[in-house]
Amino acid sequence: MTFGLPDTTDVVHEAAPAPVTKAVRLLLLPGDGIGREIMGVVSRCLACLGDVHGLQLSLDEHEVGLELWRRTRQTMPHDLAALVAANDGIVLGPLSTATYPPKTDGGINVSAHLRRSLDLFANIRPVRADANFSRVGIAFDLEIVRENSEGMLADRVMAFGNGEFMPTPDVALAVRKITVPGSRRIAEVACRRALARRGQLTVVHKANALPVTDGLFLDVVREVVAAHPGVVLREVLVDAMAALLVRDPSQFDVVVTTNLFGDILSDEAAELSGSIGLAPSLNEGRDNAMAQAVHGSGPEIANQDKANPTALLLSVAMLLEWIADRRQDRDLHRAARALRRSIRRTLSDPACRTVDVGGSLGTRAFGDAVAARLRRDETSDPDSPD
Repeated sequence: MTFGLPDTTDVVHEAAPAPVTKAVRLLLLPGDGIGREIMGVVSRCLACLGDVHGLQLSLDEHEVGLELWRRTRQTMPHDLAALVAANDGIVLGPLSTATYPPKTDGGINVSAHLRRSLDLFANIRPVRADANFSRVGIAFDLEIVRENSEGMLADRVMAFGNGEFMPTPDVALAVRKITVPGSRRIAEVACRRALARRGQLTVVHKANALPVTDGLFLDVVREVVAAHPGVVLREVLVDAMAALLVRDPSQFDVVVTTNLFGDILSDEAAELSGSIGLAPSLNEGRDNAMAQAVHGSGPEIANQDKANPTALLLSVAMLLEWIADRRQDRDLHRAARALRRSIRRTLSDPACRTVDVGGSLGTRAFGDAVAARLRRDETSDPDSPD
């Protein structure tokens, strides 16, 4: 049984000296609802990973969200920018943004703020499942590359103000922003990821109904793909894509699309894999990256030891790989693969699953099972395939 990201191989010449793994500093922001519970599992598993692989992991945890707002009337710490700068990556838990007070009253959406202020323009969402676990009864392994900085989301289309507004009480308008630079850079990311996988790229759009905005996005993707001869492009309308995913998600490799379409389709694909609780994501830019599970804050199960921490754990594995790529750090790559492998092997045992995927374990017990697997795998087959 397989979950999470595709296999990766370090591109390091055999004759090159092994790089020295430097300290890795991670900023942990638990968030709302089930956030503190699943972040606790992340912290324990990272500590175990550091012990097993000899990593210097430093975890700097700070509160964000509603509990912080109740004490300070701000949903994020005033020195968040300095905290980000002092760390190598961010792990953000789920947020209950729908219940936040207005931004003018301190209810800042921390996720949107970080994505925008750090220009985390690419949201990478891998979805992987085998035939016995997926809801469609077939194995599939795809990756949705979602543009993360513009599109239809109201907080990312204006220099100031908001992209949704009401000129009169009975009229509501929304602005959609698509740019050539924004489209080009996400298409470049998608092409690179397709070349590292099976070379197949699907662009999802609605250019038949939105010929100006989606037409521009589609034209730029075509232009970028033409400069990558190893990539085969397929074009699919978004409504057809929603149906095709249900019919046979295995036909897709890498999918690139605009912000809102990517958000919706990746949730659909994640649920088809078995549960949205299994779905990781990484928000990445040129200089920063943030691990963040696809699912929400689950306030209805908060503090009940029922949450599935898999998605956030897999997101952390993605973040560690992003740091390892930047550093060309083979040891950190190995540790990231070990974390992902241990999560998958734990989930392959029906007795070691959380309730949402047909098991009986609570949040903490699942984390303990992953940590135990990490230690066991290191002593038995540390270099086995991911």
